[in-house]
Amino acid sequence: MLRGLFLLVLCVSAVASAQPRVLKVGVTAGPHAQILEVVARVAAKEGLTVKIIEFSDYVQPNEALAAGELDANSFQHQPYLDQQNKDRGYRIVSIARTVTFPIGVYSRKHTSLRQLPKGARVALPNDPTNGGRVLKLLEREKLIQLRKGVGIDASVVDVEANPKQLKFIELDAAQLPRALDDVDAAAINTNYALEAGLSPLKDALVREAAASPYANVLAVRDSQRSRPEFQVLVRAYHSSEVKRFIDETFRGAVVTAW
Repeated sequence: MLRGLFLLVLCVSAVASAQPRVLKVGVTAGPHAQILEVVARVAAKEGLTVKIIEFSDYVQPNEALAAGELDANSFQHQPYLDQQNKDRGYRIVSIARTVTFPIGVYSRKHTSLRQLPKGARVALPNDPTNGGRVLKLLEREKLIQLRKGVGIDASVVDVEANPKQLKFIELDAAQLPRALDDVDAAAINTNYALEAGLSPLKDALVREAAASPYANVLAVRDSQRSRPEFQVLVRAYHSSEVKRFIDETFRGAVVTAW
């Protein structure tokens, strides 16, 4: 009887170990998706299948992850994730840093920020973390002055000095490239800039420094963070093959953060 039970346990274990390991990972279209395709090839060498699910905005990937429709996502930086957890009650955590997308300010009407006229319309992302980083960038360029002590969550109400009387137009990040013709300047996240055919290195009037607190992350539900598949996913993302792809493909527009 015991021998039969032991054999049954062995058979069940063998069947379980033979099951294919699959992760559904959500990304935004563009660089995140391109990078994850290489990650998937590397992960496959360790027997992990990565199914890439693309989204068109910054809201759906966390909704889908929290609802259990995804196993992980790769599209957001840590401050954005922190804000989403706070605002929406998610229990989503980072398991690894991935890449940094220094945000840039673009214009089809002017060749420098100094050319912006009084009352110029400047578009920026309407989510708190990305909007705040743009305002800090404009402050660095001496276009505005923010309330003393305000951090990365700065908003337009924190603008204390605005000599050019800039008018801030807050839009969903994915809409900013399409708004570029209608405003004097727009701050566009690098993934959306690249998708729209803009070169962050050549077309941006000004960019963030590569070293910033806005490193993107691989995110999972807190209750599942110890799954062994995630260790394979992180190893694949941090592989030399993926780093080489990022360096050669994006040439400084996207920077590895590990």
